Amino acid sequence: QVQLVESGGGLVQAGGSLTLSCAASGRTFVRDALGWFREAPGKEPEFVAAISWNGGRTVYADSAEGRFTISRDRDEYKMYLQMNNLKPEETGIYYCTAGLMREWPMVRRGQYNYWGQGTQVNVSS
Repeated sequence: QVQLVESGGGLVQAGGSLTLSCAASGRTFVRDALGWFREAPGKEPEFVAAISWNGGRTVYADSAEGRFTISRDRDEYKMYLQMNNLKPEETGIYYCTAGLMREWPMVRRGQYNYWGQGTQVNVSS
């Protein structure tokens, strides 16, 4: 059974930093892209960042470019999202996702087959 478990969320002041982690199990993920999506209150999940199956390619939402860094540890089946200079509008539930990488970039929800339960991030102003 595939499981994606996020951790690292919490409360942070605007301008602060957080690092989210995702632990994957139940599948090798060696050909999967991994991604992060954010669901703000009352909104649909939106793309934040993704990393290719070998970690060689990354893509970010425009709002995250330059402030967020996505990485993965293929040997440990883990993924990370370092978020700096956080903004209040980035409050939401952050989901870890995985999907077979048939194309790139993978920025749409429909490209991902597996989703974690999410971790809450609150950015206070």
